[in-house]
Amino acid sequence: MVQNKTDKTLKLIRLSEVIRKTGFGKTWIYKLISAGKFPKQIKIGDRAVAFIESEVDEWIYKAITASRNTSN
Repeated sequence: MVQNKTDKTLKLIRLSEVIRKTGFGKTWIYKLISAGKFPKQIKIGDRAVAFIESEVDEWIYKAITASRNTSN
């Protein structure tokens, strides 16, 4: 794991974990990324990508908050 300047531990997760966390399918996740509505993946190899877990978690939290705020 890598630490950034604010001393937060960063963890990379693969697409399968993003799918598990969000409940979305691969195609939908990539459509959201293309639309600028989901955290972009980073390249970790010639044919491998990963996501920063804290960015995905923040997106989930914001989606929950937005959903609960609009349902009132």
